[in-house]
Amino acid sequence: MAEEKKFILASSSATRRDLLTRAGLTFEVVAPGVDEEAMKASLRSRRATGGATAEALAELKAVKISGANPGVLVIGADQMLVCGTLWFSKPETVEQAREQLQTLRGKTHELFTCVCVARDGARLWHHTETARLTMRNFSDGFLDDYLSQTGSGALQSVGAYQVEGDGIQLFSRILGDYFAIMGLPILPLLDFLRTHMVVAR
Repeated sequence: MAEEKKFILASSSATRRDLLTRAGLTFEVVAPGVDEEAMKASLRSRRATGGATAEALAELKAVKISGANPGVLVIGADQMLVCGTLWFSKPETVEQAREQLQTLRGKTHELFTCVCVARDGARLWHHTETARLTMRNFSDGFLDDYLSQTGSGALQSVGAYQVEGDGIQLFSRILGDYFAIMGLPILPLLDFLRTHMVVAR
């Protein structure tokens, strides 16, 4: 079996790090340090779609870190949540999380998740998944209990929910790749990494 190569995950997401670790991969983590909100605002002013924005952000992260690490594969990823004409970002406070969930309650939104791989400052590959999630019309009391139990965990995802935990109870219907909803389309990524001998065939 060929020796597996290490790579860099350009992300500060604990969930993405955990998914790759559970898959048995060895990698380094480097926070990309990009101004995501400024990039989103710029792209929105140019009428970019949610999917195109997730792709651009994932590529920006991967390319930036790969430029400083010659010859190393770098993985970047990003998510965009779109509900109607509204774009959502990770809430910074529990109160913001509450407001987001109240806005999404009883509605269907789209979650675009893109993963990008770069080397030497250039994109090699990317993959985008689109999920459609419908929140049930939960009560204010349920929302209070959810936020009380989840606490700062609600601030770790773009939609203030984590489908791998109590957040699953917010939904009545979910269509899409489970791992992509968590933050990383890991199956197509693993397939790509196998072709580059990063993961054993």
